[in-house]
Amino acid sequence: MKLVIQRVTEASVTVDQKITGQIGKGLLVLIGVGERDTEKIADNYIRKLLNLRIFEDENGKTNLSLKDVNGELLLVSQFTLYANCRKGNRPSFIEAGAPEKAELLYDYIIAECRKQTPVVETGIFGAEMKVSLVNDGPFTILLDEHLFD
Repeated sequence: MKLVIQRVTEASVTVDQKITGQIGKGLLVLIGVGERDTEKIADNYIRKLLNLRIFEDENGKTNLSLKDVNGELLLVSQFTLYANCRKGNRPSFIEAGAPEKAELLYDYIIAECRKQTPVVETGIFGAEMKVSLVNDGPFTILLDEHLFD
């Protein structure tokens, strides 16, 4: 699994010129599901994501989590996070999870995040999406398959 987490002041996803998800202060999370990912692996990523202390406290230190700042989540599936560009100039995506499996895990992540976060918005799995954001910082973190080695 790979997550690209961006601290934002606002973000939205549009499909066919219609906004499908929109948040204010919070985290935009691009989610890539790999072939070997499971719900147990997703649980580890969810726990890490929701507890990351990447929001500033009153002293300007990154000590606060999403919950501490009443932040919102925008979760967007993005299989291209598994692009392998080692050979040639055309990326390979063979390490990405099969669409059926990836959609199930994406839906699982959404459901689990909604249990712990009041505002969880989403894109549409497999759709051609336009993502807009104002990255706060900029502050971007990559969580990848080496996170729990």
